[in-house]
Amino acid sequence: MGDQKHMARMLLECSLSDKLCIVSQHQYEIIIIPALLVGTFLIILGVIVWLFIRGKRTQQQSPGLQGSAPVPSTSLNGQVGAQGGSMLVPLKETSVESLLKTSTQALAELQVPREQLSEVLEQICNGSCGAIYRTKMHTGDPAKSKIIVLKALKEPAAFHEVQDFLGRIQFHQYLGKHQNLVQLDGCCTEREPLYMVLEDVAQGDLLGFLWTCRRDIMTMNGLLYDITEKQVYHIGKQVLSALEFLQDKHLFHGDVAARNILIQCDLTAKLCGLGLAYEVHTQGAISSARTIPLKWLAPERLLLRPAGIQGDIWSFGILLYEMVTLGAPPYPEVPPVSILQHLQRGKVMKRPSSCSHTMYSLMKSCWRWKEDSRPSLKELCSRLNTAARTADDEVVLQVPELVVPELYANVAGISVENLSHSYSIL
Repeated sequence: MGDQKHMARMLLECSLSDKLCIVSQHQYEIIIIPALLVGTFLIILGVIVWLFIRGKRTQQQSPGLQGSAPVPSTSLNGQVGAQGGSMLVPLKETSVESLLKTSTQALAELQVPREQLSEVLEQICNGSCGAIYRTKMHTGDPAKSKIIVLKALKEPAAFHEVQDFLGRIQFHQYLGKHQNLVQLDGCCTEREPLYMVLEDVAQGDLLGFLWTCRRDIMTMNGLLYDITEKQVYHIGKQVLSALEFLQDKHLFHGDVAARNILIQCDLTAKLCGLGLAYEVHTQGAISSARTIPLKWLAPERLLLRPAGIQGDIWSFGILLYEMVTLGAPPYPEVPPVSILQHLQRGKVMKRPSSCSHTMYSLMKSCWRWKEDSRPSLKELCSRLNTAARTADDEVVLQVPELVVPELYANVAGISVENLSHSYSIL
């Protein structure tokens, strides 16, 4: 009652045209609530602007944005440095000289005397670490001399670059040999320049091989050669064998594609480009600076979720598409930056005219959205074996158009420079 009398007194003291009386009566509703709403709006607006600016900065800092994506810093099933620990040379060494002395002892069984290497070097290309050469290694018996590839570390090299180069050699020593992985035949690390001695796969990468198969006549070692559906399965089974070998060591590849497979004249396939596997094994994570072409990545990778072997299975389906189309870029009608939205709508690539229904069914099983619903490596290998028994080995795969590398790179979301490499072990 006291409050009502006080309010009545206030109203009696005001004229009817005096708006301050109304404001005084309803000051909570008229002033305080709108002020709170405006303040909340400004805070939300500030957060949105901050997120937008941070997103723009992230895009500017990510190389290859138009067709490749940064790989999240995750490891297989959360395992850090699985089975084997760090492959880097111990950090207690403080100079390159002491580092080389320590590593040469650790890599004693791999050392190749430099005098066995021919001085005639044919440069293949420039790799990320330095030049890559093709040359001859002599063993004292001319009949046993062989062509090898030397991967050299650039000079001068910083301490951490020397350490990383030696770590990659040790990683291959840890992996051991497999018929479908590029083999490390030795090294020269007692002094600079440092070399990895690799087996030579003269035919080069599978993508370039497929492009050559588009010609009417193809020759290898003077013999006419074409590729059939049965041979696609033959190459595919070898890639799966290499992936199973990595999985047994708690590793995954991370970038399965025709450009990362080397092919020999007898159609022996050699999986290469093991940089992601090396990073996960040595550091427990993938470098945030590393980018992978978007069109080969599984949805979980595009969403920056943890990488694993199921992502390799998705990419294997893309590899089958590459082989049966003789090196066509995946999703040719979709811009690389729109691939995630395309997949989120439940769309997959249509069956190429050169692709059998059996092979297309295998591809689609690899492209299931949920990782758990995709086949395992063993199941996939079994299905490929079954399909190969009835596959056509007479009809040659044919694609009339020759490839323009610049156009392919634009559609695939890959730089032309990355297409020109013919040898990449790590």
